[in-house]
Amino acid sequence: MTLSHPWQAARRTAFWAALVIPMAMAVGSVVALFLWALEAATRTRFDQPWLIWLMPVAGFAMVWAYGRFGGRAGGGNDLILDEIHRPGAGVPLRMAPFILIATVVTHLVGGSAGREGTAVQIGGALAGGMGRRMRLDADTTRLLLMAGVAAGFGAVFGTPLAGAIFALEVLAIGRIRHDALLPAMLAALVGDWTVIAWGVPHVHYQISFIPTDPAGWFGVDILLYAKIAVAGVIFGLVARAFADASHRAQRFWGRYVPYAPLRPVLASLILIALVWALDTRAYLGLGVWSADPGDPSLVTFFQGHVDYVSWFWKFVFTVITLSAGFKGGEVTPLFFIGAGLGVALGSLMGVPPDLMAAVGFVAVFAGATNTPLACIVMGVELFGATHAVPMAIGCVLAYAASGHGSIYGAQRIGVPKTRLSPPPDQDVALRDRH
Repeated sequence: MTLSHPWQAARRTAFWAALVIPMAMAVGSVVALFLWALEAATRTRFDQPWLIWLMPVAGFAMVWAYGRFGGRAGGGNDLILDEIHRPGAGVPLRMAPFILIATVVTHLVGGSAGREGTAVQIGGALAGGMGRRMRLDADTTRLLLMAGVAAGFGAVFGTPLAGAIFALEVLAIGRIRHDALLPAMLAALVGDWTVIAWGVPHVHYQISFIPTDPAGWFGVDILLYAKIAVAGVIFGLVARAFADASHRAQRFWGRYVPYAPLRPVLASLILIALVWALDTRAYLGLGVWSADPGDPSLVTFFQGHVDYVSWFWKFVFTVITLSAGFKGGEVTPLFFIGAGLGVALGSLMGVPPDLMAAVGFVAVFAGATNTPLACIVMGVELFGATHAVPMAIGCVLAYAASGHGSIYGAQRIGVPKTRLSPPPDQDVALRDRH
């Protein structure tokens, strides 16, 4: 719609405010409930270590319930992206309670998963339900779904600006949907404010490294930035490996274990065996914090904990968990993988480990989702603007190095990353490309 007069702009703003604010408040409230339940489940798992033995039973029940009662809700994040690209039957409202309960159960029994997928699906389900109830047209519903994604993402991480940009950037590689900027930004802010109003806290991370006046050219520490650039490429390659491993593992389960509820049972046995072999439970659950202060976690990575293998094992545990049918998301495990790899590289390269942990935190996520701008903004929201340039270097190079891989199979290619790539067919999802 062409806004030829100021009153038309005011009318459009009022329309979206009336539509988005109640939707985002609902999303924020459900996300607040989810975060509270997730924290309770995590503490219960630490207090009752025997719960890990219920993982096979929980996995079987979860996948069976999705197959029997979930319907299209099992499509997850990719279903939401598909509906935004090409509206069809819509995002079922049942997706919200299904994914909330399933994710909490996954964490209760020790599955290595995240929370972003849950929040995005809650946002998409509530937005889609509102669109159907109000009988909105396809274009308005598409924008409302994007606003739901922004509300869920911004609310679950406490990063509303990143949530808004993520919703605009995640649909197609190299292309941003500016037509959804107003509803997405409004939804992300309201969703985040709602979580704050419910009194649900977010984890805060601190970078102790403070740059001094560099002695490099033009007042820039060229050597530091060069090391971060090298690390950024490594972060991108690891992100691509994670996406490829996740998709290959899903195909493996589908080919060799045709009965879907049996897949998480077998995966659970593998995870329990790994816990026994490694003699640690550090790679179960979110990985944000641990009851054992000696375990690697996102919190300890910013407190000087350095090891060289924790990122790899979190990679393995998460791929096994999610590919077999357990629910949650990939992003928080990607934070762990990136931060763990970052402290290892920082130690090897002579870069402050907490700075490199922050760069890896956002850069691996940027490479795995092809959303570098959202991840740069997230870095600023989480860690402050002091280290914005190193984080931007890491995110951009990780994005470039990850190629056209993605954890989201429904993502499209808007603009190829290299001139050597063939012209994109924007109606074809990454999962359908050969």
